[in-house]
Amino acid sequence: MLSTDFRTGSPNWLDLGSPDTAAAAAFYGAVFGWSFEPSGYGAGGYGFFRQDGRTVAALGPLTEEGAHSAWTVYFGTPDAEGTAKAVEQAGGTVRVSPDDVSDAGRLAAFTDPAGGRFAVWQPGGIAGLEATTVPGTFCWAELHTPDPQGAQGFYGALFGWRYERVEVPGMTYTVLSTAEGEDQQRASFGGIAPAQPGHDEAVWLPYFEVTAPDAAIDRATASGGAVLLPGMDAPGIGRMAWLTDPFGARFAIIRSED
Repeated sequence: MLSTDFRTGSPNWLDLGSPDTAAAAAFYGAVFGWSFEPSGYGAGGYGFFRQDGRTVAALGPLTEEGAHSAWTVYFGTPDAEGTAKAVEQAGGTVRVSPDDVSDAGRLAAFTDPAGGRFAVWQPGGIAGLEATTVPGTFCWAELHTPDPQGAQGFYGALFGWRYERVEVPGMTYTVLSTAEGEDQQRASFGGIAPAQPGHDEAVWLPYFEVTAPDAAIDRATASGGAVLLPGMDAPGIGRMAWLTDPFGARFAIIRSED
């Protein structure tokens, strides 16, 4: 599962772009118990979601023209410029060219060939998130795409990910692992799933670990969110649900099986 032992290609940051950061902070505070703390980085009130004093995600205003509210998964890289070149060579698009965020690190944002938006973080003073996989934190990154095979080729060219195909009811699911790490299962951090019918554009869906999924669903809907996939049990995986916040940003929750 995802950890803070960051390696090249592993998720190391996660942030939300929202048209109303105050309302978004209140929503996620109600659902997960997070607090929000301004960071001092960038303009427009970009700040950190905290749990027990540790950074678990970030929040900022929408900055790209035509952007809609969404979570963005960042993957670790030692060379943001090199990754940007690899994105273009593999058929992706550079939306935000590599740039310094003060002394915290260096970021760039991209779109894969199927439309999936993601970013990279080259650590500086901030290595990445300070807590993952425990209740109330980011635990899994899942790409839903109309072209799973193409996605493997594209992201493999960028990060050298390892893949393991698993047959689940109705589809083939691909588990993602970093190139580093002797134990491929322990190095896993996410997956690739075929897009649902009618969804032609790829999207990265972050999962957050919770202890009581149905209670979290109730808190989300009571706070203005909506349910995309009702709570369901997946044998050997856990109980999960897909939700949106009041502004349409999609995310998932899961109580993982041990």
